[in-house]
Amino acid sequence: MLLGLDGVEIGLIIVFLCLFGGILTGFPVAFAIGGAAIISFGVIAALDSGGLLIHQSVDTGSQAYRALVDGGAPPRDISLFRYPDLPVIAQPLFPQGWEQALDRNVSFIVNRVNERVLAGQSIETLLAVLMFVMMGITLERSRIANDLLTTMARVFGPLPGGLAVSVVIVGAFLAASTGIVGATVVTMGLLSLPTMLRHGYSPQLSTGIIAASGTLGQIIPPSIVIVLLGTLAGDLYSTAQEARAQSFGCPDALTYLGRTAVVSVGTLFQAALLPGIVLALLYALYAFGYALLNPRKAPPVATGGGGGDYITPREALTWFLGLPVALILAMAVAMSAGLVGSQSATADRAGQEGQSPSLRTNVPESCQAAMIDLHGQTAWDRAVAERAGATSPGTAPGSADSGAGEPAGDSAALSGSVPPIGTGIGLVVLMGAIMLVGARGVAPYDDARPLAAGALGLLGMLLVDILFVGPSTSPGATTALIAAPGLVAAWSLREAARRLGRNDLVRVVFPPLVLIVAVLGSILGGITNPTPAAALGAGGAIMLAAYRRLKDEGRSAWIVTWSALSIVAMLVIGMNFDLRMIAGTTLAAQWIAYLAAQACYFFAIFGLLYSCWVLLRGGILTPVVRETAKVTSMVFTILIGSQLLNLVVISFGGEDYIQSFLRAFDNEMTVFLIVMLVLFVLGFVLDFLEIIYIVVPIVGPVIYGGTLDPKWVTIMIAVNLQTSFLTPPFGFALFYLRGVAPAEVTTAQIYRGVAPFVAIQMAGLGLLWAFPAIVTIVPDLFPN
Repeated sequence: MLLGLDGVEIGLIIVFLCLFGGILTGFPVAFAIGGAAIISFGVIAALDSGGLLIHQSVDTGSQAYRALVDGGAPPRDISLFRYPDLPVIAQPLFPQGWEQALDRNVSFIVNRVNERVLAGQSIETLLAVLMFVMMGITLERSRIANDLLTTMARVFGPLPGGLAVSVVIVGAFLAASTGIVGATVVTMGLLSLPTMLRHGYSPQLSTGIIAASGTLGQIIPPSIVIVLLGTLAGDLYSTAQEARAQSFGCPDALTYLGRTAVVSVGTLFQAALLPGIVLALLYALYAFGYALLNPRKAPPVATGGGGGDYITPREALTWFLGLPVALILAMAVAMSAGLVGSQSATADRAGQEGQSPSLRTNVPESCQAAMIDLHGQTAWDRAVAERAGATSPGTAPGSADSGAGEPAGDSAALSGSVPPIGTGIGLVVLMGAIMLVGARGVAPYDDARPLAAGALGLLGMLLVDILFVGPSTSPGATTALIAAPGLVAAWSLREAARRLGRNDLVRVVFPPLVLIVAVLGSILGGITNPTPAAALGAGGAIMLAAYRRLKDEGRSAWIVTWSALSIVAMLVIGMNFDLRMIAGTTLAAQWIAYLAAQACYFFAIFGLLYSCWVLLRGGILTPVVRETAKVTSMVFTILIGSQLLNLVVISFGGEDYIQSFLRAFDNEMTVFLIVMLVLFVLGFVLDFLEIIYIVVPIVGPVIYGGTLDPKWVTIMIAVNLQTSFLTPPFGFALFYLRGVAPAEVTTAQIYRGVAPFVAIQMAGLGLLWAFPAIVTIVPDLFPN
């Protein structure tokens, strides 16, 4: 063996050196990956043809190997790492010659590009990347970051380290708006770094907080990293669990898991929300603590006041914190007490029907042991009890599964068993009440009677829902009943919006906040998947940028405003009416709703086209489209090149070799810790895209094939990859910041500035490791 190393080990070293060398050449990474694949395959093939690369593999025909298999050891777990005394055979890396390996790679790359890039199941999700990129670049071009930084600096500047805290808040806000690290870091570097330095802030703290806050876009949804990682993790998880189920004698993975082995991008967005907020809080706490310990390096900054009436601290605490929190808590209590919920007769009937066991219990003993190991003895005992209850004497046969054709029953009985307030009306009343409370706080000296009328209108909507709306009430009748109090509330909310617009903070934060809520709310609430939500975000960003452009020019933006309201109306109609037009069964109310939705749709399309024309005329749309094409092309080119490099590693057995090494450990937490350490080290020299598409597919079958929660595994990887933006020498956030930082800020200061935040990232990973519920609590509360 060459240098005393196994041939596969030498092959892996050659691949890494070629990839690292290709990156150092300065060629675009997207092309360096494909070139590294071709060159490394050529070098390995030449050395293998010369007989210099010999691979020691287990002799599967030996008596010792057969004894292990007969003893119940899974063949995939039998390797020289776990059983070093097994008989071995020496063979070349390409037993049938490099020519056949090359032929197989060429055919595989065509199939993989077709499946994963051009026409596979994941292409729909990958389209979300394009639209999220367009959404981010459009918002960045509309100067939203400038307004946010100015406003947040006015709010937090007087506090110790207030400018640094404002940078963290704006970074989190832009992360939820754009999801693009480069745009966020460059924008905040240009706008806030000179201001922080001018007010006496330490260069290390200033550069570190800007670079770290800019990377929040990699974890706070909508994140491009999670979209790309999620499409890959879904395939890896389903395949790995299917293989694991078969190895334990389970008929299929569904039997083994008790549910479909699926990890969706929407679920990962839910899982990433709380960890992203936790990281932002850790950054802000560090900045605040740094300012307290070093007041001269992060002094308070007095800034000018904003627009609106003078508000005392007591009034601000009451109207902006106390009452909104009380309203939200009241809504939560009402929902938990059954006062607010779904009033659907179908949902109520489904809730009354018998439930099938949460786990399949009529399975072989080997599968039963594996399921107990996966789910726990408590879950298994509960499933057994559920099955016994479903088949107990006196229960009608099939009662757990039948009922689809049963009548809904007496409407009065149903009315008594459903919540008195519907979820939709309850949420509308809650948001309206918060809006009225905020308007009162912004303008405490204005006439309160219009706001009081709105409060009465909202109460009227609740009373109408309680007294007259039930499971059998049609959507048309419901709309007619709440029309009168709803119109009163709408008139009052219009006045509330006018008053809120007088406050700088509300005026700056509200428009992008609405867009973020619309995009993330539709995903996190399980209403739609990321691709339509990304389309909504891209269209909303274009309309928001056009609105901003028209206002800067002093022109009316009523077309854009009413187009946005048309989208809202279209969504409301779609959620409350059945818009399927079926001959002979369509009611008049459905026809009216259908025509209204069509009118809203056409006006929204007109408004979107008009917004594009405004941006095109203003010279904004052209660079947005150009930058979107550049970023998207880079992502997909890296995807294609990484597939080629992966196939090279697979062709000489590198993937099996690494997986055999990881499976040699009995504790899967140890395996995952090793993988996380490797990803962290690779983050020093590789970009997150290369790690996602080159490394994760190799280790994925092992880390996704155990009992670890796939949501937790994926988010841990995503947070680890976020660190790659901050780690020298190839941290991209450092490059972005270096390019826009003033000349007096040295590269050494930037490196020293990010060091504490790398430590915070590791502390955040440790927190997620110790408390996995931080990742899983949101998906459990809002299941898709």
